[in-house]
Amino acid sequence: MRILITGAAGFLGSHLAERFLREGDEVLGLDNFVTGSRANAAILEGYRGFELVEHDISKPIVLPGKLDGVLHFASPASPVDYLELPIQTLKVGSLGSHNALGIALANRARFLLASTSEVYGDPLVHPQVESYWGNVNPIGLRGVYDEAKRFAEAITMAYRRYHRVDTRIVRIFNTYGSRMRPADGRVVSNFVVQALRNEPISVYGEGTQTRSFCYVDDEVEGIYRLFHSDHADPVNIGNPDEFTIRELAEIVIEETGSASSLQNLPLPDDDPKVRRPDIGVARSVLGWEPKVSLREGLRRTIPYFRELVDRGDARARTL
Repeated sequence: MRILITGAAGFLGSHLAERFLREGDEVLGLDNFVTGSRANAAILEGYRGFELVEHDISKPIVLPGKLDGVLHFASPASPVDYLELPIQTLKVGSLGSHNALGIALANRARFLLASTSEVYGDPLVHPQVESYWGNVNPIGLRGVYDEAKRFAEAITMAYRRYHRVDTRIVRIFNTYGSRMRPADGRVVSNFVVQALRNEPISVYGEGTQTRSFCYVDDEVEGIYRLFHSDHADPVNIGNPDEFTIRELAEIVIEETGSASSLQNLPLPDDDPKVRRPDIGVARSVLGWEPKVSLREGLRRTIPYFRELVDRGDARARTL
């Protein structure tokens, strides 16, 4: 197969591209490097069958050669990034999704949209099931990301119904692992970098809000299975083990052997109080569930960040 992955130089995009390459597929990676990493692209360029195009998918493009699949992963994905890049985030969710779907339509290729648990907003249903429509503030600061992804889901289903494009939608819950940008403001990368530097760990509010953390290898396996499945409706892919943010901070301190203390900061507007996927659909349809515990995933991830810290390449950012 020949696959297009937008956002191929990003954290998840690069891991997913590598999975397809290891399976013997050809991958055409597209990225404008607004949040993508050239180091990630360099890893992929070491594989036979990988080609990189530097381009913003929010702008039209004609790509040579036949494509069998299009996976749309281009988007700022951390609160720091999409608050700094609100217009770009909305554009890649709307115009970018439109352009990526157009490429899939022109090639009669299968299309997979990388959506997010953020479509559920600050949920009133817990755990979150795919049939839940969400509780999103469309005019809040976080709305630029939430609504961009909700629009992307809507246009994906419109292309499926009107143009009969073969589509898939994955709703991704918090994912972590190597190749994360240490300065992207996501909670795992922030906590690990701060702990390795023995700095105060930034906990918003009292740290009682919950999240569910999926190790990247598990996440990629679920997405890969979904792409190759016949399931068209959205599917949650995430780890259903739920932790408070304070619990995460304490585990990170233990696993890094850090002398860090916790620093409480004001809770951002519209910050979800709970987040946990119901993965019943993934279990029944894909035969998938995560295998890596939070502690084991952190033990695999911490050496990556330790190397960056030792080189002086890591600086945690906060909201």
